[in-house]
Amino acid sequence: MQNTLKSAAVFEGLGLHSGAPVRMVVTPAAADSGIWFRRTDLPAGEALIAARWDTVVPSKLCTLVANAAGASVSTIEHIMAALAGCAIHNALIEIDGPEVPILDGSSVPFVERFLAVGLVEQDAPVQAIRVLKAVEVRDGEAVARLEPSDMLEIDFRIDFAEAAIGRQEKTLNMANGAFVRELCDSRTFCLQADVDRMRANGLALGGSLENAVVFENGAVLSPGGLRHSDEPVRHKMLDALGDLSLAGGPLLGRYTGIRAGHALTNRLLRALFAQPDAWMAVDCGGQTMGKLPGMGVHRGDLPATC
Repeated sequence: MQNTLKSAAVFEGLGLHSGAPVRMVVTPAAADSGIWFRRTDLPAGEALIAARWDTVVPSKLCTLVANAAGASVSTIEHIMAALAGCAIHNALIEIDGPEVPILDGSSVPFVERFLAVGLVEQDAPVQAIRVLKAVEVRDGEAVARLEPSDMLEIDFRIDFAEAAIGRQEKTLNMANGAFVRELCDSRTFCLQADVDRMRANGLALGGSLENAVVFENGAVLSPGGLRHSDEPVRHKMLDALGDLSLAGGPLLGRYTGIRAGHALTNRLLRALFAQPDAWMAVDCGGQTMGKLPGMGVHRGDLPATC
C-alpha cells in the first residue's frame, strides 16, 4: 500500500546555487495525491507545483519544476531521491523560497529525518510504471536508456579526466533499502575549476567544502575525503533515482546512464510517456511491492558514515 509520513519533517539550510536561507517542511498528504511543492512565500493561487516529469523545465546543473504561473522550485533531486528511497508516495513539501536546501550535498539528512518521523500506511495500492520496451535518448557521448525489468535497476557509468574520479561504474537493484544502504550519503561533486566558473556566473553561491566533494589536481579538497571510493558514481545514481521518481510512480525497469545528467533523464521520461506501447501502469501486489525502492527500509539500513 501507499505510504506517507506520520508527522511533519523540518529542514533548514542554504540553497546550493542561490546561497539564500530556506525553510522547508515535508508534511503528510492523502493517498493518491503524489508529491507536491507549495511555495509559502507566494500567493495561494500560484503556490502549488507538482513534482512530475512534465513540470520539469530546462535548468543549469539541477532539476527544476515549475507551474503555469511561473512559480518554481529547483535542486529537487536529492529530496525526491530520499522520498523514493524511503517509499514515501504522498507528501506536501512547503518551502519558503525557490530552492531546496542543499544540507550536506547528499540525501542522507532527508532520509534520517524521514525514518525518525516514521511512515504510515495508507488505504490505497501503489501504482507502478512498468517499462514494456527499450527507450533511449542520446546527447553526444551521453546516453540514458530504459529497458524492461521486473524491478528498478540502475546502471551508471562516468568518465572524467580528473584523476581522482576517472572511470567509475556501478549497478544496483534498488529493492528493499538498497538506496538507503548504498547511495543516500553520497554527495554532489565538482572540480574546483567548476566552482570558480559557476560562481563567476552567479551559481553555487551556497556551495562549500561542507556540502560538496571538490576535486583538484588529483586531490580531494573536502575535509574527511570521500565517504566511498566511488562516491561520484554513487551520487550520479542518487540523482538518477530522484529524477526517475518524477515518473509519477515507482518504475519497474532497468535504467542505464552513461555520462547522463538531469536533463537527459527527463528527456528519457518524456520519450517513454510519448510512446503508449512502451509502458503500462500496474497496481502492485505483495510480490511486486517487495521489489520496489524503500519497501521495508528501517533506520538500521543507514550507512556507517552517518
